[in-house]
Amino acid sequence: MRTAVRPALPASVRAPSLALAGLGLVTLVVLGLLFAGHSAPSTFDAGLLPGPDGLPDPWWYFANAIDFCGEPVGSAILMVLFVGGSLLAGRTRTAVLTLVGCGITVALTSISKPVTGRTIHGSFLSYPSGHTAFATALALIAAFVLVDRFRLGRAPAVALMLGLALVCGFLMAWAEVGLGAHYPTDTIGGFATALAVIPATAFVADRVWLRRHETGSR
Repeated sequence: MRTAVRPALPASVRAPSLALAGLGLVTLVVLGLLFAGHSAPSTFDAGLLPGPDGLPDPWWYFANAIDFCGEPVGSAILMVLFVGGSLLAGRTRTAVLTLVGCGITVALTSISKPVTGRTIHGSFLSYPSGHTAFATALALIAAFVLVDRFRLGRAPAVALMLGLALVCGFLMAWAEVGLGAHYPTDTIGGFATALAVIPATAFVADRVWLRRHETGSR
């Protein structure tokens, strides 16, 4: 008896997530155009930046712990856990989505930084935030798994997807802004990057998998 291959993008969130992917792409581009070449916070940013003393000690340590999850070692650990867990659970498409989707997300933020040329603290390229993009990407992938696992209908599925992405994205954004690594609008751009990439990558992964299966069955 053949075991069903679970989708990377559950049907209940397919249309809403792809619509949000379009919105994410537009947001990423618009903010990039607005802040291209800037080296100072916008009025919106200025109201959300921490004071001159930064975060107080307990929160500073917490922010650094969150930030570690987006650093090379921390992100590698999370990737191994996500990919390994997906393979053990028989979710091959989710494993592929984690590798390819997160890879594209991080690559897009890296490419966008020199293109937009926005800097912080002198010459450090800042837009969009790769840490926020990575955290949001993993949150979306986790949400897709939970939606499929519990067979959620469209309304609760979309609520879970958005809720998890917003919470994880906000936590990383708070850490990056609190540590002085990014302007708040950089983190919005990072969130938008993951929103644009992950659903689209999941959709393509499912289509390619189905096409290969159909071709192999002939």
